[in-house]
Amino acid sequence: QVQLVESGGGSVQAGGSLRLACTVPGYISINYCMGWFRQTPGKEREWVASIRPRGSSDYTGSVKGRFTVSRDNAKNTLYLQMSSLKPEDTATYYCAAASDILCRGKFDYWGQGTQVTVSA
Repeated sequence: QVQLVESGGGSVQAGGSLRLACTVPGYISINYCMGWFRQTPGKEREWVASIRPRGSSDYTGSVKGRFTVSRDNAKNTLYLQMSSLKPEDTATYYCAAASDILCRGKFDYWGQGTQVTVSA
C-alpha cells in the first residue's frame, strides 16, 4: 500500500518562507520521480516542481528562483523550500510520485495535501 504524507503548510505573510515535506515508502525514494503540485478553488491542478531519484530537478516558471525541491532518499522524504512567497502561491500543495524516473510519465501516487496561505 502506497502512503504519501505532506506536512509543513501554514499561513505566512507575503515575502515569507515555508518548507514542505513529504514522507514516502522506501522504494519510491529509490526508484521514482517525485513532484509537487498545487491547486486552488476554481483552478486546475498545477505542476510546480519535480525531481529525479538522483536529484535533477525542474520547476514551473512562476516559482523558478523562489522554490527549491530536494529529496533525502535515506530519510524517505521529499522537500519543497519556498521563499519570497506571494499571495498567488496560496493553494493546497500535493506531493506525488511517478514510476518514470525521467519524470516524463503520469504521476501515479498522491498525498492528501497541505494548505499554504500567503497574506498580502
